[in-house]
Amino acid sequence: MANATNIRQAEISRKTNETDIKLSLVIDGKGESSIDTGIGFFDHMLASFARHGLFDLKVKVQGDLIVDCHHTIEDVGIVLGEAIKQAVGDKKAIRRYGDIILPMDETLILCAIDLSGRPYLVFDGTFTSDRVGYFDTQMVKEFFYAVSYAAGMNLHIKQLAGENDHHIIEGMFKAFAKALDEATMKDPRIKSVLSTKGSL
Repeated sequence: MANATNIRQAEISRKTNETDIKLSLVIDGKGESSIDTGIGFFDHMLASFARHGLFDLKVKVQGDLIVDCHHTIEDVGIVLGEAIKQAVGDKKAIRRYGDIILPMDETLILCAIDLSGRPYLVFDGTFTSDRVGYFDTQMVKEFFYAVSYAAGMNLHIKQLAGENDHHIIEGMFKAFAKALDEATMKDPRIKSVLSTKGSL
């Protein structure tokens, strides 16, 4: 929960028959992370998300990886989305929108975010392999879908260029981090919430 010291943070635990997840997120962090999902490449992606968004992130997961990686990745997306929503709180004074076009070698990724409270994902990416490590490439879209709906954000991710699946996926996680960092930044000119409705 967001606390009285105005540090925007959240701690969430979620346990089902498929996964047991403990996650903590500090929006106003330093980019520090401690990640253990049981999926090495996913750990790398979440650590990149934390580092490039300057979020502090801790994730510990016990998942049914003997089945496959689906439940672990999707459920972490749900919990991360819930943590973002909880940590941002009432959204007063935040910029609300964030976007970036991020290069990574031959790859170029566009990411745009609106913390509108209305969940919607538009995802446009193509992968040539089924897996990167033990991470199924099909799960990239599933992860961001889970995050967007749990957080209540409008999220667009588009691959503008790219050939290497590792680069494409990492570019997406980094672009998401940078766009989210911008969207959650506070602007002293915004006295309430950035909406004519008066709420988000």
